[in-house]
Amino acid sequence: MINTTRKHRCLFILDTNVLMHDPTALYRFMEHDIYLPMIVLEELDAGKKGQSETARNVRQVSRFLDDMLADVDIATINQGLSIHTVLHGQSESSVTPTGRLFLQTREESNELPISLPGSRADNQILGITLALQERITDREVILVSKDINLRIKATAVGLKAEDYHNDQVLDDVSLLHTGHQILGPDFWEAHGEALESWQDEGRVFYRVHGADTAEWYPNLYLRLEAPAPFTAVVRQVEPDGTAVLESVTNYQQERHSVWGITARNPEQSFALNALMDPEVDFVSLLGQAGTGKTLLTLAAALTQVLEQKLYTEIVMTRVTIPVGEDIGFLPGTEEEKMTPWMGALMDNLEVLAKTDGGSGGSWERAATNDLLQSRIKIRSLNFMRGRTFQNKLVIIDEAQNLTAKQMRTLITRAGPGTKMVCLGNIAQIDTPYLTETSSGLTFVVDRFRGWPHGAHVTLTRGERSRLAEFAAEVL
Repeated sequence: MINTTRKHRCLFILDTNVLMHDPTALYRFMEHDIYLPMIVLEELDAGKKGQSETARNVRQVSRFLDDMLADVDIATINQGLSIHTVLHGQSESSVTPTGRLFLQTREESNELPISLPGSRADNQILGITLALQERITDREVILVSKDINLRIKATAVGLKAEDYHNDQVLDDVSLLHTGHQILGPDFWEAHGEALESWQDEGRVFYRVHGADTAEWYPNLYLRLEAPAPFTAVVRQVEPDGTAVLESVTNYQQERHSVWGITARNPEQSFALNALMDPEVDFVSLLGQAGTGKTLLTLAAALTQVLEQKLYTEIVMTRVTIPVGEDIGFLPGTEEEKMTPWMGALMDNLEVLAKTDGGSGGSWERAATNDLLQSRIKIRSLNFMRGRTFQNKLVIIDEAQNLTAKQMRTLITRAGPGTKMVCLGNIAQIDTPYLTETSSGLTFVVDRFRGWPHGAHVTLTRGERSRLAEFAAEVL
């Protein structure tokens, strides 16, 4: 990870993939200096075409560089361009200079090992970094790249190389909150004297005081196993340590089933509470395969669209990254092209479309399935820019493969009356250069913590079958 709080000023040589991943990387090195080899500018120029997120990032980098190079001469470039940036939350008058940006204006050559010919772009960057390390003695020279193989080669030839992790949300994914907490058996004894309770429109509320409420936040789900089962959600936390709890619905009971689906564990019950709460506009569900993320979300969505009429339709989307070999271009409309990627949707719809007891015959089952699919629109992420969803329930599947910028773009599409649900498993990231701690899903889970209209639940127990559960443990 890039440590910008170093005792000595450093010179960072940036690889192309760093800027393709985060165009604001030019402003992320505090008081340290940045060096851009000419081959990096050449690769940026080659990657600027197209409508992909990478191409957009490259064009943004070019705009940043163009602004820095406005009205400067070659002498200023050789001395290094001052990097100015507006700090978050401050005005233009509070612009603070940081380090300097150096562009390669002279040949920097150094003999590479015979096994590393200089024709490849990565090896040219290695040669330039070696030359700078020999020429510059007053600062530490460090190569920054998202390419692990380039970092390995750099270390092998005696260079210091580091990954770029300034977009990292957390130092360790284990620090990510789960959205629920188990209370100690002495909970009622500890809060009994100052406990208040009341009812309002059939809902039961509690007001508690204590030191343990300092770690609570709105929409944190609480569970007490003994002496009697108790589940609640934190509605409000005051600075003086007072918290207001509301008893939640137990969706493990058959009478509280949602579209015929009942929760099989407390975490699933918490997830359904968040999904069915009209005051919660954003829900994120984390969990490995088989924990019920998609099934619970679709059941809640169909109930609120077809029965409660809270939303007009369901919009489902996901990033199209294949697990194996790509099958090439697909024919048809946008929805037809996306259909092969929506196998999880179709599998769960088959479960939800079953009639009670299997009665009604094939005609009724087919009619039910057609009705459900008519209210579900499948959309591609490539066409989300500029759209606004009003009174819709939007489901973003496989959200762990999205960057923080892509996630921001999607969630800001929400118009009045729209609910967003993000599903994913951060242990299964297929996007290059994304990790568990820098995934867009991790980003939104962390940033929405404590917002009264956002909820998160981590599902831990697989509920597919004994075969799937055993396979997840031993394979």
